This record gives sequence, structure tokens and C-alpha cells, in this order.
Amino acid sequence: MRRAYGNRREQNVKQTQGDRIFDFINISLLLSIAALVLYPLIFVLSASISNPIHIVSGDLWLWPKELTFVGYKRIFENKDIMNGYGNTILYTIVGTALNLVLTICAAYPLSRRDLKGRNLITALIVFTMFFSGGLIPTYLLMKNLHLLNSMWALILPSAISVYNVVIMRSFFQNSIPNEMQEAASIDGCDNFRILTRVVLPLSMPIIAVMILFYAVSHWNAFFSALIYLSDRDKYPLQLVLREILIQGQMQDMVDMTDDTLVKKMMEVEAIKYGVVVVANLPVLILYPFLQRYFVKGIMIGALKG
Repeated sequence: MRRAYGNRREQNVKQTQGDRIFDFINISLLLSIAALVLYPLIFVLSASISNPIHIVSGDLWLWPKELTFVGYKRIFENKDIMNGYGNTILYTIVGTALNLVLTICAAYPLSRRDLKGRNLITALIVFTMFFSGGLIPTYLLMKNLHLLNSMWALILPSAISVYNVVIMRSFFQNSIPNEMQEAASIDGCDNFRILTRVVLPLSMPIIAVMILFYAVSHWNAFFSALIYLSDRDKYPLQLVLREILIQGQMQDMVDMTDDTLVKKMMEVEAIKYGVVVVANLPVLILYPFLQRYFVKGIMIGALKG
């Protein structure tokens, strides 16, 4: 213990003035970036539970003033928002599951050394990243397949991401020893059992990254719904919020029996910030559970190979 203390003390003594200046600048820079990231989040949360008059007058800077939950009350009373919430959860779960299965099915064979022509197949797949059919041909295809105004019009066109396939293929190639797969093959495992019993249990970091990428993409998607959906009951949350925030339809959420127009406009302001919190809260809750896998998976999958 005394020797360890001496080693730490020696390391502290060896730290030069330049090292201390660098640490100070580095820590200051990181704290500044953290403040820039956290301030908008805290402000929006505070604004959603504050008296809207402080928001309009500019008195609110960081912490909430005169707590009120009228915005959230109006939000949860609005059937379009709650219906959109349920649709988005459904689209995200089904879409992410399909994305993950197809990405694994594409990436694993391309990572195998015994697949003939895998480099050519990879090149053909990557080619689609730079050239696509475009919006109009895709719309006509969805129409001919009778998928318009259905959930599958939002999920199938983005069922697989070439970029994510390349990342996962690189992870399989560089992080899963080929000797383990050969040993499993000698023990009598076929390719499917090697994938499910050897490769996937060792691939949790990259699987977590894929889940986060695909889930966030589905959660934030609104353009596909804007193009393919015509039934309001099938609108995802983001499309409902777009109408609320951009097209000024918050007046429908305000109780028209209120006494003054000013009070109605105050409620509209509270609703505006409340819907931002409601829309982003699930993603913010999901990220901490995947964070420990995220950095490792994205670094190994993207930088190697």
C-alpha cells in the first residue's frame, strides 16, 4: 500500500505545468459542451411545467416558475396525440425488429470467408447507398403493391440500412474469432446454430447500437407517413406533432370555454413545450440502458476492417 501511494505521488509530481494547463482547458471545454447540450433540455422541461406567462415575457431562463401542468393535461386529453403515440410505438417495435433481423441475415453471410463472391455482393449492396430509384418510383411501387395507407408503407422501404449492414459485417469479421466458428462447425453445428449460439451472444454491443439507430430513426420519422398515409388514425406521433407545432392546430386542444383569448394563448404555449418533452422522453429513457454497449459497438464496428 505504501509503495502504491508512493507511485501515485510520483506521478503527481511528474505532471508538468503544460499538463495542468491542458487538463484545465480540456475540462473547461468539456464542461462548456455539456452546458450547451443540457441547457436546451432543461429549458424545454422547465418551460413545459411553468406558468406560460413567464415564457412569453422572457422571464424563464432555466428553472421552472409557478409550476403548472396544464400543458400535459391538454396533451393527454387529446386523442390524436395518444393515438399517434400508440402508432409510433407499434411502428418502432415492428420496424426495429424487422430491421435487426434483416441486417443480421445480410451481415453474417458477408462476414464469412467461405462465401464465394462476397466482395462483389458487398460492392453491389454498397452501390445502392449512392443511387436509388427516387421518391416517385418508390411511391408508385407502394401503390402497385397496395401498401399505401398502411403500416408496411412506413416499414418496408426502410427495412434495411446498407450503412448498418457494413458496420455489423465489420464487427462480425473483426470481433468474432473465426476459430470459434470453425470449432462449432467441427462439433456439428450448422450455419444457423453457429449464428444463434456463437455469434449473436458475443455481438450484444453491435446489436445494441443497431437497436438504438433503427429505433430512433423510426421514432423520429414523419416524412414517409406524410407521403404514404391518408388516414389520421394511422398517423405516427411525429406527424401529429408536426401539425401541432407547424400548422398551428393547438387551438383545437384548448378549452374554448375559457374566459379570455390571452389565457387560451398561454395554454397553447404550454402545450408547445409539453409535446416536445412527450415526444423525446422515450428515446432519452432508452439511451442510458444501451450506453455501455453503444461506444464499444460503434467503435469496433466502424473503425476496424
